[in-house]
Parts: sequence; C-alpha cells; structure tokens
Amino acid sequence: MSTWYSNYLPNWLNRWWEQPRHLSPYRSVRPATENSITEDILGVISIDLYLEENHDEHHTDFFSAAKEALIVRRGEPFRMRLNFNRPFNPNRDAISFIFTVADEKKPSPGHGTLIGIVPRDGIDNLGDPLDWGAGIEEHEGQSLQLLIKPSVTCPVAEWKLDIDTKLLGGGSRSFLLPRPIYILFNPWCPNDQVYMPIRDKRKEYVLHDTTLIWRGSYNRLRPSVWKLGQFERHVLECSLKLLGTIGRVPASYRGDPVRVARALSAAVNSVDDDGVILGNWTEDFSGGTAPTKWIGSTEILQQFYKTQKPVKYGQCWNFSGVLTTIARALGIPSRIVTCYSSAHDTQGSLTVDIFIDHNNKKMDAETTDSIWNYHVWNEVWMTRPDLGVGSNGLNYDGWQVVDATPQEASDNMYRVGPASVAAVKNGEILRSFDCGFVFSEVNADKVYWRYNGPFQPIKLLRKDTLAIGHLISTKAVLKWERDDITNSYKYEERTDEERNVMLKALKQSRHAFSRYYLNDSFNEIEFDMQLGDDIKIGENFAVVVAIANRSLQNAYTATGQLNCDTALYTGLNGQEVKSVNFEIEIQPEASEYASFNISCSAVVKDTDYEYFAQDDFRVRKPDIKFTFQGDVVAKQPVDVIVRLTNPLPIPLRKGTFHIEGPGIEKPLRFRIAEIPVGGTAASTFKYVPPYAGRASLLAKFSCKELDDVDGYLHYEVRPHPDDIINPYRSSHNIIRRRNDVIA
Repeated sequence: MSTWYSNYLPNWLNRWWEQPRHLSPYRSVRPATENSITEDILGVISIDLYLEENHDEHHTDFFSAAKEALIVRRGEPFRMRLNFNRPFNPNRDAISFIFTVADEKKPSPGHGTLIGIVPRDGIDNLGDPLDWGAGIEEHEGQSLQLLIKPSVTCPVAEWKLDIDTKLLGGGSRSFLLPRPIYILFNPWCPNDQVYMPIRDKRKEYVLHDTTLIWRGSYNRLRPSVWKLGQFERHVLECSLKLLGTIGRVPASYRGDPVRVARALSAAVNSVDDDGVILGNWTEDFSGGTAPTKWIGSTEILQQFYKTQKPVKYGQCWNFSGVLTTIARALGIPSRIVTCYSSAHDTQGSLTVDIFIDHNNKKMDAETTDSIWNYHVWNEVWMTRPDLGVGSNGLNYDGWQVVDATPQEASDNMYRVGPASVAAVKNGEILRSFDCGFVFSEVNADKVYWRYNGPFQPIKLLRKDTLAIGHLISTKAVLKWERDDITNSYKYEERTDEERNVMLKALKQSRHAFSRYYLNDSFNEIEFDMQLGDDIKIGENFAVVVAIANRSLQNAYTATGQLNCDTALYTGLNGQEVKSVNFEIEIQPEASEYASFNISCSAVVKDTDYEYFAQDDFRVRKPDIKFTFQGDVVAKQPVDVIVRLTNPLPIPLRKGTFHIEGPGIEKPLRFRIAEIPVGGTAASTFKYVPPYAGRASLLAKFSCKELDDVDGYLHYEVRPHPDDIINPYRSSHNIIRRRNDVIA
C-alpha cells in the first residue's frame, strides 16, 4: 500500500469535520473540478452488513432491534461487504471509515467519540485491543469484504458510520450508512472490563430474559418471576438513550462500566432526575400501577421510552428488575439480590437503633433507622481498577452492588454503588462507592432502647448481633432455584472473623459504641420467640415465646405483652391486630411458654432487666397454575389455560389476570367477575411461542380482597418442522465461533 494512503487519514479527517453533513447517504465531500475525474471517484453503491452472521457471532441475535440495526460487542470484529460502482484499485483508491457517537454534538478523536480507520491489507492483525482496527478480508471485482474491530474500551452507544473514498488524482466521496450501529459491552472478551469467563454464568447473567426475585420474609421466602425482556422492542434503544439523557454520562465515559453502573443506579429512580420509575410506599396508587401488579421490566421501559416521564409506581424489586434489564441489554452481567431483614441505616452508625416507649410500642418518629423484612438490589460484574489492591492483597473485582431504590443520597444523588462485595465482606467501608451503607444493610447490629423522654437517659434493652442480613438470595445459575450467597457478603455469624470485621468497620465509622456493652450483667432469664414457617392466608397461626430460667436457685416472675400488628415490608408498623398481657412465674431451671402473635416485651420483677423482640411473617398466597392444551411448538399456536383457586372465606370480586411471556408483545389481561368461596377461576388464550428452547410464562392476579398473587411456568418449546438448522452459507472463515445459546 502506497505511502500517501497510509498518511491520508489525518488530513482527510480535518476536511471531513469542516464539511457540512447532508441527509443523503451518498454525497460528494470534495468534488473534483473535472467531470471526468468526479465520475471516476470510487463510489459505494451498497453495503452488506451480514446482520444474521454478525449478530450470531456477537450474541445479539435475540434483540428486536437486530432487524433494523447492526448490534455488535466491542473488542471483537464484525464483517461487512462494500459494493462499488467500479472495481476497487488499491493503487489509486483509498477508503476510510469514520465512526461517530450519534448523540455527541462535538465528536472528538481525543475523547474517543470520533474514530477514523484506514483498513489494512489482510485480517491477521487488527491492532491492539485498545485500538480500533480494520482489515481487508477479500477483494473481488467491484466488492470488498472487511473486518472491523471496535476498541475494547470504546463508548457503549449508538454510532454513525461514514465511508469515505478518495481518488489519487483528486476528489473524494462519502457514504453515510443509513442503519445505526449499536456497540455494547462484551463479557465474552477477556480484554473487556466486564469479561465473565464462565460460559454458564454468561448465559444466566447476560442472555436469559426471565428471572426470579425473592420476596416475603426470612421465615417465608417467596420467589416471584420477573420478565426482564432485555431483547424486546425499544428496550435497547431506551437503555442507550437513558445513559446520555437521564444518566447524563458524557459519551467519552460510556465505555467505563463503573461510571455507567453508578449512573444507572440514579437514573432508574425519579427522585433527582425524572428517571424511569416513581417510587411509592403508601397504599394509594391512584394515577398509576401498583408495584405489586408489574410482572416485568418491558412494559415499564416501553412506557418510559414513549412518554419520557417517570412510570408510576415502583418499589425495590421493580427498581432492581428494571436495572437488571438495562444492564443486560448493554452487556453488563447482572443479577438480582434479595437480603432478608435488611437494615436501612440513616446515620452511618452501622447500627439500627430502635426506640421503645413506656407502652412497649416502637416510636416511629424517633426511630429513623429501619429494617426491611426484605430489600432487593443488584449486583453487576466488572473489574475495579479504580480501587487498586487492598490490604493483604484484597482484590475488589467481581460482583459489585448497585441499588436504584432511593433510600439515601450519595454525592447528592439518590443512588448506591457500585460497591465491591469483597470490600463489604471485609469491612472496607470507606471504599468507593457506598460500601459502608451496604455493610450496614447486611451486617448492622440491632439495638433496642427504652426512651423515657427528651431529658431522660435512654436505657439499653437489648442488642442483637444476629438480626440483620439473613438468607441473601439470588437465582441459581441455569436453575429455577435459590442460591444463598450470604457468605459472599459476610463471614459466618457467631464467629470471631465476623465480629472482628464488625469491630474493624465500627472503628472506621468514627462513632462511639461503648453503650452496646451496658446492661449485659443479668443473664439468668432467656427469651426466645418462635414463629411457624408456613402460615397460609385464611388459616389460623400461632407464635410461641419460650422463657427459660437458667438460675439454679432463684424463681422469677416475668410480666409482658404480646402484640400483633400489620407491617409494611420496609419495617414500618401498620394497624394493631391484637394485644395480650401475660404474667408467668418461672421456677429455677424451668421453662414456660406464652403463645400468640407477634412481638414480645417483658420485665423480670425485682430486677432491672427488660426484654423486647419482634418477628415478621408473611402469609402464603395461592399459586396461579398454567396448563397447555397440546404440544408446545415454535411458531405454532397452542391453547393455554390459567387457573386460580380462592383460598379466602369470602368471594373474590372484580379480579384481573395479567400475563406475559416470550412473543407476547403487549401483556394480556383477563377480567374475572367473581370467584366464589372455594371456587376456581380460569381463562383461556392462544399462545404462539416465537422460538424453540426454554421459555417461561408469567401471571399475576389482583383484586381488592386478594392482591399480589403470582405464578409461572417454565417449559420447553420444540422446533417447528419447517425450521432448518444449518450453518451459515458463507464459506468465509469466522473469526470466532459462537459458544453460548439460550437454552
């Protein structure tokens, strides 16, 4: 290749930027003065983007947008063929590719938002992973086949492509590709910051479009199915646009997954920036959809994309589901995590301080900290070069916590993370970002205080080092089961390691904690409140308070109160259901039992000892059942029946089934006038599975008497007989072979 060709790009780039860009995809950038020369300039007639092959190679073929756009992952090459108006002659023709970030007003080479590439001869070396590269794979007559490799650190965005041709004698032309090019993060590429080396995990955390979210309480775990729908219509476009508009991430930083994840944790909620979802923790959901009625992210993101206004309404699992959808759409491995008995530490003290009045009621006004009986957040997978290496060689790479639920401001915006899970486990609470807040969520000490008035000293009633951070859960890899990941966040309870990490964290928080060790001398009476694990809605239940006297000679009388109150999942009390007083004498080395529901306060007479404990439970709701009326075959209709049995002693009136699944573009809704006591409601619909393989149908039922009932069915779709499965017809060598499919 001649010297002028290799030195051609920088001068051309300046001229290209000075020229106005026209709407026509084919234009003359610098017309020659002689018509004969102008006509002889190499012109691009058409471009074959090999959409099917490239999307298969880059694991993007399931995207709805793949029909209209080229969707590729950075750090790996994609193929295209250029067809010209005459044969290409490398001795007199020059070609260059100009990529620009579509929404960047002033693209710049220095910021990585304006890239110019001259293709090399051959494809053996496309350059360093940090650089863009292009190579000519095949030259045949009036067509040229090339491979183009985006930099492994390039911005994740929509890109425009201009193809410029130049004639040695003078004059040049430019062709604007009429299709958008979306470049995504690449967890398949070892040089990408989000690289995930294990194949099954890539399938689960990037490609799967349905997942489970655990809700309920620690003694009644309830999995709910959630349709992520990262490949559905407008979801990718919405996700990319969100970064630049609501997330306000400059185009030059959209290749940094740390910056992107932190921006998304703010952009998914609407508090600071009119983001995707408006949170609502009241009981009034007028003007919108109740959080319990959403069954997936698709409808939420499509509505936001259309209106550009926050969608009403959401709570923690909705925020988490939507963030997971966006992250997977962009190519960042992500999963949904539930922590039972999760602390909300408002003061950064690493303790949850609960104040009790003289009537043994929790004082909501004074108690700013709270415990959610479950809280849902996200983990995203990436390396953390910004954190360096910690003490004793601690590595902060891997799973990072991000949380879009607006709880506390971080750097003046409601967001959390990305916080390294490894840093949280090891008490590194000062590491960026928000490690201290996440540490409190999973491992704070719970402390009860007797409040006797504004001018009276508070009294420590009880400290509980085991109350926070139970059964931290996520969906298992390629299984519809729960994976307990508690040990990734903290060392085992009741071990020296766990207490040492807690003390290490407390010292970093700069608070005084000597009060935790007061009032510990009396230990002859022990209380234990026990709650059944399977409490069904519509049935009776009981709680047992076991009181044991460990003294060898002293008898004690305990007086107390058992209370049953409704509660929100955030830990705030609702209405009182029932309250019962008790007085029990416990002989030396004896045990007694008091039974009711579901908080207990007690005083041991003739001592200063007081006791207070709470427990939470969730009643089990019925399941929605699916039944197929025939074989499930791709692209072939099948009847589906959805059923629900009424478990309550009253009729259910004006109910609605809400159903989603692959190929159901708009959620199905079926109204049910009434389900009598003990009766079963059923609705039938026709369903056409869009593709073969594993899939899931999701359903919710809601009515005034019984809300937030869900169900799901995982099933296998057989291939349609007319489908032909064979390799691509192209005889060209494929740079790398696909090794992941959704299955």
